[in-house]
Amino acid sequence: MRILLVEDDNRVADALTGALRRHGYEVRRAANAADALAAPAVDLVLLDLGLPDRDGIEVCRELRARGGVPVIAVTARGDEPDRVRGLRSGADDYVVKPFGTAELLARIEAVLRRSVSQRGHEDRLVAVDGLRVDLGQRTVTVHGRSVSLARKEFEILALLARAGGAAVPRDRIVVEVWQTTYDGMSRTLDVHVATLRGKLGRAGSLVQTVRGFGYRLSAGPGAAGGGAEAGGPAAAGE
Repeated sequence: MRILLVEDDNRVADALTGALRRHGYEVRRAANAADALAAPAVDLVLLDLGLPDRDGIEVCRELRARGGVPVIAVTARGDEPDRVRGLRSGADDYVVKPFGTAELLARIEAVLRRSVSQRGHEDRLVAVDGLRVDLGQRTVTVHGRSVSLARKEFEILALLARAGGAAVPRDRIVVEVWQTTYDGMSRTLDVHVATLRGKLGRAGSLVQTVRGFGYRLSAGPGAAGGGAEAGGPAAAGE
């Protein structure tokens, strides 16, 4: 997923860029409105409203008018009138500084999820070999056979499907699926992935382990259908 970060403060921009890249996002940075409006197409914009060359509200309106790209306003303006003005300008969400990385990641994923649900059916359907994941209908089939998944199993699979073959970090999956940054959830994630692979049958090999990083959904070589992460009982606490 490609994110345009529009932020004039180098220190803040560097910190955000590093955090987003560690969580699997491709980040392009713009330091002002002119660069933001000239940037290539992305999947989401993180927009500071306090830009040096133009009001961020105007930039938000123009970005949305050009193509409807999702926009999250990231700003120190926390008063209610400012939040209302930002949302009415077309922003999909409004994050007030300072904020935690987990909160920002959750908001990004929520906005991207809503964006996917608003697109056409074909955009919501991810097909990899014989595996078909319908993000809108929340259904999964393998070679035409319906597969019943628990809620968190589907959310893991959907998150990987939306990544378009890119690897998704383990901590990002935990944040998005369980809404927590608790380190102890790593084993729970592994068990859910193992159960997911089992339910997908031979298509479970498409859910690949990226050693020391996370998981991805890919038809390429190196599928992790076995090993330590492919076994074990289902975790409790769905």
